[in-house]
Amino acid sequence: MAKQKVKDELLNHDYDGIQELDNDLPPWWLYLFYFTIIFGVVYMLHYHVLGTGDLQVEAYEKEMKAAEAQALARAQGQQSAAPLVQLTDEGDLAAGKEVYMVNCVPCHGQLGEGGVGPNMTDEYWIHGGEIADLVHTINVGVPEKGMISWAPILSKKQMQQVASYILTLQGTNPPNAKEPQGKKGGRINTIIDHGTRSDRSRPITTTPCHFWHVSLRKASWSEHGKFPSH
Repeated sequence: MAKQKVKDELLNHDYDGIQELDNDLPPWWLYLFYFTIIFGVVYMLHYHVLGTGDLQVEAYEKEMKAAEAQALARAQGQQSAAPLVQLTDEGDLAAGKEVYMVNCVPCHGQLGEGGVGPNMTDEYWIHGGEIADLVHTINVGVPEKGMISWAPILSKKQMQQVASYILTLQGTNPPNAKEPQGKKGGRINTIIDHGTRSDRSRPITTTPCHFWHVSLRKASWSEHGKFPSH
């Protein structure tokens, strides 16, 4: 006759005066354990065998592409019929300086002398030295060089203000200025209205170096009319 199992049986094991109690695990614990096994099998099939789900890297890349497309659409949808002009009002230049100090100093230096980014005080420009060229570069960024599009953060007005302030740095000759880059004068033929140039197909992207700017600000175009700069 088979021996019947006794619930919570005290086994004949003695280790330094400590005896083992053979008690049953509670049902909720067993059900949870079985669920984790089933979940693990389904997860493995979904993500790694059948490939029906996006892994973290793929999901991140899709979200980034969607965000870039939205930023580009916002930038292209905010064109103005009025041509861009350099602002000279002291209030606008002060506002532009504030934008520069908050956003542009890490790459271009406090005095525009350059650093990771190019020198803003000489006569040489990589992407054009006209007010429209600067606003366009601020708007769409230079992703291959690590500069983000600032369209989700700065408004059209702020972009015009900071671009106007940058132009006031011409010829200031700050100490430790970076060597010239680009072409002297740097004029680029543009058909631009408030930040949209004919080469609008250039992609917008973010980089680890600048991503914290966007993450910290969480600016919304629909709520604040804000548009990125550098």
